[in-house]
Amino acid sequence: MKFFQKLKAFVWSRHFLKHSIFILLTYIVVIGILVMYLDSYTNNGEKIDVPNIVGLNSQSGQAKLEALELKIEVLDSVYKPDVPAGTIVSQDPLPTSKSMVYVKSGRIIRVQVSKKSRLVEMPSLIDKSERIAESVLKNRGLKYRKTYVATNESNGAVLKQLYKGKEIKEGTKVPIGSVITLVVGQNDTAQPVEAIDLTGLTISEAKARLSGISLHLFVGVCNGCANAADTTTAVINSQSPEYIEGVMVSPGSTITVSADKK
Repeated sequence: MKFFQKLKAFVWSRHFLKHSIFILLTYIVVIGILVMYLDSYTNNGEKIDVPNIVGLNSQSGQAKLEALELKIEVLDSVYKPDVPAGTIVSQDPLPTSKSMVYVKSGRIIRVQVSKKSRLVEMPSLIDKSERIAESVLKNRGLKYRKTYVATNESNGAVLKQLYKGKEIKEGTKVPIGSVITLVVGQNDTAQPVEAIDLTGLTISEAKARLSGISLHLFVGVCNGCANAADTTTAVINSQSPEYIEGVMVSPGSTITVSADKK
């Protein structure tokens, strides 16, 4: 009984009440400061509209985001040959106008940008005929030029494959549109002839230029041509193999051209 009387007297003593009030006030102050800090640290209540930056180049997109105190991160590049390199093609999160999602300052907007080149693996063309080698390269989106060397064997077969003047191995990745040099063996008596630049000539003019040097012309595409007369006067805009000054081709080779109606 005496214990409870003493406990009651202690609880209601001025000393106990003073310290209890002090502890309570300290707790309230600490909790208040913590709440204010968290609100400030997490930008509680802040709402920023995410802008649409798809279609902008990466620098313009970054400037637009930085003006809103947002950040940008380029995840990867996507092959888009019909779009200028460095153009933003996707973003995460989406614009607020589409997603109805708001963000806070410092949020990272992740984007993908376009690139014009795509890598393909170099095939092995060694010992293949030049016609097969040409077809394989075309199917992979690669261009080619040919040079001939005298050989007692492998007439008409590819002896070496070069990229930028150096031999390139099978499986090496190169950009689409790269030019591969095919070194072709030749052991017949006919001498290689220098290729001719046919671009800008009409079909009839091109045939006349080739007639005296044992090269043949094949019109692969004639845009807008409806009859033979249109084809004769059509102007050549490209040729395959591509003309490169000093490069020799085998006699009897066929040059395939693309032309537009005049």
